[in-house]
Amino acid sequence: MIRIEGIAAFVATVEQGSISGAARQLRLSKSVVSERLAELERSLGSALLHRTTRKLSLTEDGTAFLPRAQRITRDVTEAAADIAERRGTLAGPLRIAAPVTFGHMHLGPALYPFLKSHPDIRLTLDLDDRRIDVASSGHDAIIRQGVIDDTRLVVWKLAKSRRILTASAAYLAEHGTPACFQDLRDHRGIFYTNRGASDWHFRTEDGPVTIQAKQALGVNNGDMIRDAVAAGLGIAMLPAFIAGPAIKAGKLVAIPLAIAPDEEWIYMAHSQGRDPSAKLRALRDHLKEAFGDPPYWEAD
Repeated sequence: MIRIEGIAAFVATVEQGSISGAARQLRLSKSVVSERLAELERSLGSALLHRTTRKLSLTEDGTAFLPRAQRITRDVTEAAADIAERRGTLAGPLRIAAPVTFGHMHLGPALYPFLKSHPDIRLTLDLDDRRIDVASSGHDAIIRQGVIDDTRLVVWKLAKSRRILTASAAYLAEHGTPACFQDLRDHRGIFYTNRGASDWHFRTEDGPVTIQAKQALGVNNGDMIRDAVAAGLGIAMLPAFIAGPAIKAGKLVAIPLAIAPDEEWIYMAHSQGRDPSAKLRALRDHLKEAFGDPPYWEAD
């Protein structure tokens, strides 16, 4: 008979890359994890893993079995969490991905009281500036800032995300302050590479306009963009949640133009076809309240 404990041990071993890692995740000894893996293989009549002294790798049968094993463990875990939620308790695993800078500056401080209030939730927070495909990554949801254009996602808006053109006072003194958005073409730009150099979008009476400056630097992290602007390397369009504190501290200067950048949002998104759990909906509601409307980072 195939036991769920063996399937869970197999999935954890593959995802953690070792029996030791699986043991830490499952809070078991290495010998118990090894025994459960061996029992699973005996029940299936097939080896699932190649074991060497240096690494583990999937056999052909293991590769075929893994997606179903992951689905089984996820379904059992979610079913147990659903029962807990029926009793009024938010419980079980929750995996979220978010950008690095927003995670450090705003998401973490908002999450901590939520997790303290719901100690049975086991949250995994992956901070990564790459675009993550939530449909295939195994995350329950992603949190992102920007334009929402993926029709495969169900999107919840958490807070408005105003963008601000910024530079250092030294850069503007040397190169001049742009008087209109067309002037930006003659300036050095610092761009978020995950969005590309054609990322400066404005709203005009005639419709949307995109302006591209001369690239001085491309980087995939908001903290480094802010620091590069403060160092006088060029102009960047930063979200207010990053630029605001630096402007207040006098490290950056906001560049006022007659037209505003396109409106964007901080949003949470999950895949279509999967009903969001009660704990995910509760997290959404908590974050919306924690960020505020307008969000607290917009306060003077």
